[in-house]
Order: sequence, then structure tokens, then C-alpha cells
Amino acid sequence: MNIPRIAIVGAGSRGLSYARLAADQGARITAVIDPDPARVRALKSALPQQNIQELASWQDLAATGTALADAAVIATPDQEHAEPAIGLAGAGLHLLVEKPMATTEEQARAMVDAARQNDVMLAVCHVLRYSDYSQRLFGLVDAGRIGDIVSVEHLEPIGWWHFAHSYVRGNWAKEATSSPMLMAKSSHDVDWLLRLVGRPVEEVSSYGGLYHFRPENKPAQAAERCLDCPLQNDCAYSATRIYRGFIGDPSYERWPLAVLNPVVTAQNIERALREGPYGKCVFLGQNDVADHQVVNFQFAGGATASFTVTAFTDLDFRKTRVFGTTGSIEGDGRSITIHDFVTNHKEHIDIEAEGTGSAADGHGGADGSLVQAFLDALRTSDSTRLSSPEESLASHRVVWAAEESRRSGANIRCDTAPVSTPNSRAEEPSRLR
Repeated sequence: MNIPRIAIVGAGSRGLSYARLAADQGARITAVIDPDPARVRALKSALPQQNIQELASWQDLAATGTALADAAVIATPDQEHAEPAIGLAGAGLHLLVEKPMATTEEQARAMVDAARQNDVMLAVCHVLRYSDYSQRLFGLVDAGRIGDIVSVEHLEPIGWWHFAHSYVRGNWAKEATSSPMLMAKSSHDVDWLLRLVGRPVEEVSSYGGLYHFRPENKPAQAAERCLDCPLQNDCAYSATRIYRGFIGDPSYERWPLAVLNPVVTAQNIERALREGPYGKCVFLGQNDVADHQVVNFQFAGGATASFTVTAFTDLDFRKTRVFGTTGSIEGDGRSITIHDFVTNHKEHIDIEAEGTGSAADGHGGADGSLVQAFLDALRTSDSTRLSSPEESLASHRVVWAAEESRRSGANIRCDTAPVSTPNSRAEEPSRLR
């Protein structure tokens, strides 16, 4: 499989990004499936050298077996991952599935079972794992540079306008039609922490909720649409200030502007602000997902971690501090500083990273590294560089446990879960008690 053939199921922002990256790395994009003709046209026009067939449904792709594609990228809405994944695995296609892998444990388990029963690869897009920064950090920890991990602090700064775009005005605004914010936004942070620590989670607790983006916080003089609002030049979440400010900047065309309209022009963006959800006030109550959350982890062996995800930041790379028995590490996506307690020496490592770690710049290059790892796995039939389906299921189950804790106020016990690191002692899948 020197030239992997890839079908794209879901031609939105993520599907288009993965298609571009795969084509740039030598794959053939052979088919696209999306109910929106505009998105299909945008993907095909972005890849004019590819002979891409338009199919009506994933079932049509499955009916061809592997005659048309060797693998499929599933980038449909969160709640629509499981059915095509299971069906296409049954047809013999390898799978790269956007996170979260599914919105229920039953669906996630069925996806893992389908992949194993049909002997196909199933990789979830935990892009954080694959960045140069993460690989360097994992290598330092795995090599014992700071001894045993005792505790970790990890921050995901979503960014004020990013949260408003995706989780107030966008596709992930309501749990009923997507998933909890922790799952939709941070399932790969939980996966990343499990990979970093290398031990299964035994117990979690979590706190958070929807603090700011609520109707009672709407200013009295505010309008329902930002274009009509007297506060549009002063509000931090003004759609006119956010999106007009991005027009003309190529780094923001693919995301977020192309989400408003696949054909990015000033006229189309203005029309979207006038007519679509991205021009609405953030205080209308069209959203219910948490805008801030804290998760605490107790790992097997006694190590702990705290994870904070919040809307109220600049959009930037994650910030992490790792505390070990013989040293500590601080990282911010662009650099790593190692403090050796034995010598009291600090080593600073600069990492080449693109942009701010957002989808606009491929998560600092991590998207490209993920796609490369998947294509290499297809070419060599060696999936060891990819996170396994069982690892993804385990980390998703920790997210569901954290959500149970946030809603109930109770600590939630977990059984052992698989992790694939040199310092792992886990063997069995995770099960909530």
C-alpha cells in the first residue's frame, strides 16, 4: 500500500484538513461523503489533482468494500461516528476517527469490537500525542529524567473567542446534539495525561459548569445579533469584531472562517453574520455545555494530576508542569525546561511549533504528524505508532467518569485501564464500578 487510498466521510473543517494533509503526504483521496454540496465542492476544489468520487452515503462506500479506498477518515458530527465506523470496519476499511470516538460507552465498545473482529486499524484523532513537543516530553519522562512522576498540573486554554465560536455559537453548543465540553474538547487531553503518566486511573473527581454564557448575563441594551448591537465594538465576544478581524488573514481562512461559509469572502462572512448562528449574541441561551472545568485524577501507585480547561484565556498551547521524584519539567508547547534536583541544573529545550496550537495552524503541526503516522501504518501494516482502540476507549471512559463526578458531586472509582508506555503496569480494560 505505497499510495494509500483514503475516503473522507464528513467534509467539514476537520475532514477537509485531514484530506489536504493526506494528499500532501502522498495519499490519494478517492471519495468524499457529505450531505452539504457546498462542503463537497470546497473539498474537491481544494484538491483539484485528485480524482475524487462523490458518494451519497457511507453505506455506498461500504458496498464497494476495498475497491475504492483502503481507509476512511470519519469526521462527521460527534454523535455520527459510531455507525459509519462499525459499518466501514465490516467492509474491511481501516479507520481514522475524529475525537471523540463516540458519545456513549456502548458505541465506543462496539467500534473497538468491530475493528478487532475485522482486523482493521482504528485510530482516534488524539492529535496532542503526535506533536514534536509531546513526543519529546514523553521521551524525557519515559527515560526517567525526573524519576517517578508524583503529580502533574495541566491547563487547556481554549481561548475566549474560540469557545464562543465552537461551544456557544457552533456545533458543540449543546450536549444533546454533540457531547459534554470535556468530551468534545478535552478527550485528547485526558488521553495525553494517561499516556504521560503511564498508569491507569483509579479515581476521578470533577467540578465545573456554565458560568458566563447565560441569558441573565446579557446586557440590557444588547441586541440578538451582533451586527445590530450598540455594544459590538466593546464586547469581548462580538461576532463582528472576531470574524471581521480574521478576514484577509490566510491563517484563519480554513478555520474558523470556512466554518461560517466554505467559500470565504467578505460578502459571504457578512451574510453568515446576518443570517446564521455565528452572528448571534452569546447570551441568548442557545448553549448549555460547561465553559470551565477542573478534573482531578488518582492514578494507580499514588500519582495524581489536575486538569483545568477554561474558556477565559487567550487561545494558546497547553501548559504543563510535571513533578517527579528527582526532577521536574515545565512545558508550554514551544519549549521544555527540565530541572534536575541532583545537580540543580536546568536544561531548556526549544521546540519548533507553528502558530498557537489551534485548528487554524493544524494544532501546531500535530495534525500533520497524526496523518503521517496513520499513512505510515497503512503502508507498513504496523500500527505501533498509533494509539490503540483500547487506549482510546479507556481514556474516554475516564472522561465519562469525570462527567459523572461533575454532575453528582461524588468521587468516581475506576478499575484499571490499558496504557501503552514503557512505565505502564496496566493490562486489563477499564470498568467503572
